[in-house]
Amino acid sequence: MITTQNKRVLSGMRPTGKLHLGNYMGALYNWLRLQREYDCYFFIADFHALTTDYEDTILLPEYIHEVALDWLGAGLDPEKCTLFIQSWVPQHAELHLLFSMITPLGWLERVPTYKDQLLQLGNTEAGGKDLSTYGFLGYPLLQAADILIYQANYVPVGEDQVPHVELTREVARRFNNFYGTSPHVFPEPDVLKTPSPKLPGTDGRKMSKSYNNTIQLADPEAEIRAKLKTMVTDPARIRRTDPGNPEVCPVFDLHKVFSSTETQQKVREGCTTAGIGCIECKSWLADAVVRELAPIQERRAAFAAQPDLVTEILREGSARAALRAEQTMREVRTAMHLPQLPPRL
Repeated sequence: MITTQNKRVLSGMRPTGKLHLGNYMGALYNWLRLQREYDCYFFIADFHALTTDYEDTILLPEYIHEVALDWLGAGLDPEKCTLFIQSWVPQHAELHLLFSMITPLGWLERVPTYKDQLLQLGNTEAGGKDLSTYGFLGYPLLQAADILIYQANYVPVGEDQVPHVELTREVARRFNNFYGTSPHVFPEPDVLKTPSPKLPGTDGRKMSKSYNNTIQLADPEAEIRAKLKTMVTDPARIRRTDPGNPEVCPVFDLHKVFSSTETQQKVREGCTTAGIGCIECKSWLADAVVRELAPIQERRAAFAAQPDLVTEILREGSARAALRAEQTMREVRTAMHLPQLPPRL
């Protein structure tokens, strides 16, 4: 019988340092539910980090460790899901190489995020990065390999990543048509859309490390309160006696995610009548955020005190992932009439 527990989910994150509230609500919060319902594989995408940040990798080991701590602190359970490092499963690179042999160049060039990021990050005259590399052009194909190596059924993504999953489906279809077997080697994965609020940062823009406007999961309480105290509010509310409009206030957007219905109502009434000031409103928000992060930070601290345990969790998860990935690669090599890897002597 096919149940959700039999269905496989694959997702990952680039290691760019400690995670923030946007990462938590945009992905991690959803992963906590998925690990209870599906066979989940979650990986730290260190290969993907190299597609844009290939020039300086000295902090990469530290970033990988920080992401792992945030995952474990948030509640990802290695007994319920497989947590691993992408580069520790070499089959990802092997399948990516084979896919690069059969994927038309035009498929990669038409991916919307390729053109968007090329414009945003690749303006070298303005101090941007040199992204004229195959790695940058081919990163959606590496994503396809990440997904298909586990023959995943679902991929939880945001709207901007849907074209990447569609490319993955096209690559799977092309492989299956070229090297037809019964059943096909690769299922065509589906997008698993889930609600994930886009959190504003302290400057009102989308919370992002590149804007330096984040609240990290590991920030101590005093730092959280200090950051929120400076957060932008309704621009029309200049004086304390001016009534405000919560619906255009970034602070209230965070209230809607982290505060109770009762607190939200107090904020709405107090703001629209000028019964409360922005400082009081932000203080209530800080209370809610600190309360949300307290158990996460407690678990994170416990794992941070045991770095060898964190490494062992990732090692065991990577070994488990490699076994599953090799199962797929044996099917791939057979379908393509490539020799299988000989057993180790």
